[in-house]
Amino acid sequence: MELAFYSDYAVRLVNTEEPARGKDALTTVEAVRELFGVNQSAARRATEADVTRFRSVRARLRAVFEAADGGDETLAVDLLNSLLLEFPVSPQISGHDHRDEDDRPLWHMHLADHPSNATAGYATIAAMGLAFHLTEYGVDRLGLCEAAPCRNAYLDTSTNRSRRYCSDRCATRANVAAYRARKRLEADRSDSTGLAADSAQRSTANGERRPSFGGR
Repeated sequence: MELAFYSDYAVRLVNTEEPARGKDALTTVEAVRELFGVNQSAARRATEADVTRFRSVRARLRAVFEAADGGDETLAVDLLNSLLLEFPVSPQISGHDHRDEDDRPLWHMHLADHPSNATAGYATIAAMGLAFHLTEYGVDRLGLCEAAPCRNAYLDTSTNRSRRYCSDRCATRANVAAYRARKRLEADRSDSTGLAADSAQRSTANGERRPSFGGR
């Protein structure tokens, strides 16, 4: 498993909350366990106490995305470094696949999974994965969805650094909203032009001199 895979842990955790909508999916220990995905051995360590701890880590990870999205690279790095200091990594080489017919292991870098609690284990993975993504691809690859009020986190993996939305659904919704806004603006301009033309015509009509039928 490559370290880049771990960056998704940060995105998954941050996106359990939608602050602008007042929604929070991280309310039970079951929700915490779901974040671990296929890593069921780590998920089983989660307890009710981890719900509050996970929320705290989530807020700090969102702050990293907010700083990056706002163009403050130094702040984003500082915030992420503070997480790395609090939740240090333990790299470990693992060979769970085979690369040839001789069954030689295909070696990978993993993060050792022996933390004091479920939150520490998850935070370690999320922070390291995000740090790897940031240093490999750049701070500007960390973003927040522009389709208000979404603001979900995402990692931009596009070739031209053009990603602006967390999903195709949000991109479509934003494009539709922009199209409707343009149409409303065009209609308003058309109405304004029509009213201006009518006003000009009335002014011209009122200003015309009536023909004189009398002599000198």
